[in-house]
Order: sequence, then structure tokens, then C-alpha cells
Amino acid sequence: MAPVSYITRAQSFSAAHRLHSPHLTDEANLALYGKCNHPNYHGHNYKVEITLKGEINPSNGMVMNLVDLKECIKHAVLDPLDHKNLDLDVDFFRKNPSTTENLAVYIWRNFQYHFARHSAWRTSSASLYRVRIQETDLNSVEYFGEGEENNQESLPDVEFDNRRHA
Repeated sequence: MAPVSYITRAQSFSAAHRLHSPHLTDEANLALYGKCNHPNYHGHNYKVEITLKGEINPSNGMVMNLVDLKECIKHAVLDPLDHKNLDLDVDFFRKNPSTTENLAVYIWRNFQYHFARHSAWRTSSASLYRVRIQETDLNSVEYFGEGEENNQESLPDVEFDNRRHA
């Protein structure tokens, strides 16, 4: 067995959202989310880190080529999310509050979707290990995919979303 390593790529994107749950009344949403429930939205400059885990390939010395990782992040994160209104432009958030926790789940699923279709997946032992999102200087969320194996929801069809919102 080859040595195992973790590689991380960080990327930034900007997006607007409104913390509002379709499962709660307007009054309950305002009480729960406060100023972040403002009906005209607010925005963040998010920083996302994608970490992959895998064996170091003895031939090339890499877990995965970082150029390929950058391309997967472009398709899975930047294309559907950068300079978007999460609640209006991303179907996932029509049913789920656009919290940073749910954003991490969305990015996890979308990255898995694109990574499975990228040629690097077939030539690497790498697998998604962690999604970390820094929402503000003081707030961040990490997601390790726990609960995904029991999730029956299909992966987002981002290619369709990109055509519609291009």
C-alpha cells in the first residue's frame, strides 16, 4: 500500500441569500434568523476548501493533479454558486434553507457528481474527504459526508442549472 495523503484546494466565491425556512412561518423565521431573514437578501464572500484523501501515486508523486481538482471545483462550486442568489438561482435551496451547513452539503454532493464524471477520478485513488466553508471571519462549517450513504436525493443536475442561469 502506498502512503496516503490529503490535498486541499481553496477557492472563494460571492453569493447572496436569505435565511428563511419554507417549513416555518414568517414570524418564526424572523425570530430564528433575525436580520439574516431580511426579505431583500444579504451576501457573503465565502471561502471553500475541498480536501481529497488518497494514496500517493508512486509514478507521479501525487494524490491527484491539482489542475484537475481546480477544474472540478470550477464546475461543482464556482459555476453554480459564484455571483448567484442561492435562494433564487439554485434549485436545492428552494427546498432547503440556505444555511452554511446546507451549502456544505450541496457542495459535497455537487463535487461528487462532477468528480465521478471527470477523467481524474479514473486515474486517481483520491476521494472526497472534507468540505470546509468559511462564511465570515468568525463562522465556518466542515462537512465530511456523514449521512450521505443513506441519502436518497439525486445529485443536482448542474449542467442544466448552468444553461438556465448562464
